Amino acid sequence: MLDFLIAVVDWFRAVWNDWHSLIRIVLIIVGAMLARWILLASVKRVVSSLVSGIKAKKAPRRQLDLASPINQERVVQRTRTMGSVMRNFITWSIALVAISAVLSELGISMSALATGAGILGAGLGFGAQSLVKDLISGLFIVFEDQFGVGDTVNLGEVTGVVESVGLRVTQVRDFDGVLWYVRNGEVIRVGNHTQGWSRAMLDIALDYVTDVTNAQNVLLKAANAVATDYAENVIDKPEAWGIQVLNGNQIVVRVVQRTKAGKADEVGRALRLAAKHALDEAGIKLASDSTVINVNTGK
Repeated sequence: MLDFLIAVVDWFRAVWNDWHSLIRIVLIIVGAMLARWILLASVKRVVSSLVSGIKAKKAPRRQLDLASPINQERVVQRTRTMGSVMRNFITWSIALVAISAVLSELGISMSALATGAGILGAGLGFGAQSLVKDLISGLFIVFEDQFGVGDTVNLGEVTGVVESVGLRVTQVRDFDGVLWYVRNGEVIRVGNHTQGWSRAMLDIALDYVTDVTNAQNVLLKAANAVATDYAENVIDKPEAWGIQVLNGNQIVVRVVQRTKAGKADEVGRALRLAAKHALDEAGIKLASDSTVINVNTGK
């Protein structure tokens, strides 16, 4: 038995002397993959726990919480976005460390490589400015909570739902189903439709001879009925903001309803349908797009 153990040790020493670099490289790669798997699993578990804890809370205790930018749905979106960024950060960090360790095992001097990279970086510095700009902008987007996964945003040329937020690129799915890849450094302004609260706005063009007071009362009655039916999606009561446009052909009155974030379109459609039925029942006519022109022929 002792002779067998001695033989095994001698064999292991021989293998180690001949293949120690390859064995270390394999161990580095396996260790890196194992560390990445453990860290990603930990991040996933933490994110899932936070999301479950947030969703377990019932409706906000105060009406003010409904209008707050930091509501339950918003916190869930930001938590998932931060989890996505952390997973990318972990992957790239472990990959860089593993590559450095493998290069060291291959006998490549990291100092010489860094010097060469510095010389090369000086030549590519101007070309990498956009990449650095994208990464820095991505960090500010995440930490300032400008938008997150699930938000409906307007990024200038692209409007849609955010599907992924990375350090360099944000993925937005527009309403036609097209997936857009937007570089974070190119995002100059952001219109977020799902932060805090939204507003459904209804402008109705009435005939000039219409009794405005009666029309507003009819529209408010219809809007209040919609607010009752959609109580879980609205905030406060509907308001009539009065005449917005006045000319010889029409009078435009405006009715608004504050809603929860992202619910303005749904409530707006219901408002338009209710307004149509209410105006028809009251016999109130909408303004016509046609213009009557009287021509004097001199006869």
